[in-house]
Amino acid sequence: MAKTQIDQEFIQLVTENQGIIHKVCGMYCNTQQDRDDLFQEVVLQIWRSYGSFKGNSKITTWMYRIALNTAISGFRKKKRRPQEQSISLAEFQLADSPVDVEFEEKLKVMYTAINQLNKVEKAIVMLYLEEQSYEEIAEVVGITPTNVGVKLHRIKNKLSKMVKKRYDGVR
Repeated sequence: MAKTQIDQEFIQLVTENQGIIHKVCGMYCNTQQDRDDLFQEVVLQIWRSYGSFKGNSKITTWMYRIALNTAISGFRKKKRRPQEQSISLAEFQLADSPVDVEFEEKLKVMYTAINQLNKVEKAIVMLYLEEQSYEEIAEVVGITPTNVGVKLHRIKNKLSKMVKKRYDGVR
């Protein structure tokens, strides 16, 4: 296959599936700059691995695996920056957009709890929220589908306790 054809196929693959990369970056990075840096690193890793993709799994599963491995493998450790203050979604709402404050607070609490999970648990939750099957999650994370079910059950209990603790502490 000609180099330009491979380049075009790769660009099309990334363009069509960039949402996968953005989701992983959003889950593992807190600032836009870090998300952008991780996005570039993931695309680079996908490019490096592109020639070795054998088609044994769906291309999206393969991309999730590379993106998650890049995020988990210490990319964030390379980035040593002072903490930046981010603006919450509620603070950024336009005046004519009604805000469901209660929903936004619950969402914020849930994402705070998810951010306290370890990297593998975060990956499993993200894939689950993306409605990936247990088989697809297992393939990406490298465990059995049965183990995915067990881990998801434990993660849900862990998140439930974290959220309950948060609300009990508020009272």
